[in-house]
Amino acid sequence: MLEYGTRIVAGVTPGKGGQTVHGVPVYDTVKEAVDKHGVVDASIIFVPSRFATEAVYEALENGIKVIVVITEGIPLHDELKFVNLAKTLGVSVIGPNTPGVISPNECKLGIMPSHVFNKGFIGIVSRSGTLTYEVARELGKSGFGESTVVGIGGDPITGLNFIEVYDMFLEDPETKLVILIGEIGGDAEERFANYYCSLSKRKPVVAYIAGKTAPPGKRMGHAGAIISMGIGDYYSKRKALEEAGIIVVDKPSEIPGAVKLALKHV
Repeated sequence: MLEYGTRIVAGVTPGKGGQTVHGVPVYDTVKEAVDKHGVVDASIIFVPSRFATEAVYEALENGIKVIVVITEGIPLHDELKFVNLAKTLGVSVIGPNTPGVISPNECKLGIMPSHVFNKGFIGIVSRSGTLTYEVARELGKSGFGESTVVGIGGDPITGLNFIEVYDMFLEDPETKLVILIGEIGGDAEERFANYYCSLSKRKPVVAYIAGKTAPPGKRMGHAGAIISMGIGDYYSKRKALEEAGIIVVDKPSEIPGAVKLALKHV
């Protein structure tokens, strides 16, 4: 992140206060870091799952308004609690189980390989980190780039959802088109399709859904990627999106062509 140009002002690890890492001072608590450096816009959390929830609460208690939670394996009831608290405080939680967020050539707050992203006008919102990188690489091969890329996370509970990120893209003058990368499990894609249908002001969306061949009852990849009780299968998601007028592709390599097609109708 430092190499990319992100302004990292402090690190926090209890018991490591007073050290420096690549020129960044380390503190024992978030409060010490905020008191020393003033307003801190965002926090990124790499804390192991056993302690990650307390790290999120510490960031919330100290007024940080954007919290990126890289950690996976956090208990769901803990995620529910801190996500709900964050919403009441007006804080945006990205994740858990996310690669983070990046605005190419501006700022990277995450673990994604920055070299696959190029500056452009496409917003990406995704449940999968690896697929995000693959899609960005395919876009780059066709001369496209991204305005901002948001990994909402692969857990059943996430701080931001497709709808909330899409609303941000609607307000972003740099974003002309949005790519939605979903996967089996849950109903986030179906809820987005219903919301998209209700809008009078829209930006075009191209979608890809992973997990077409996954058997029901077997988790595929992420904790949230499981078809259970007849909910969350590939075909219900694809049908909902296509009925909303969204182009859905079969493979990531087809996304650049779908983008060109969608832009013709803007």
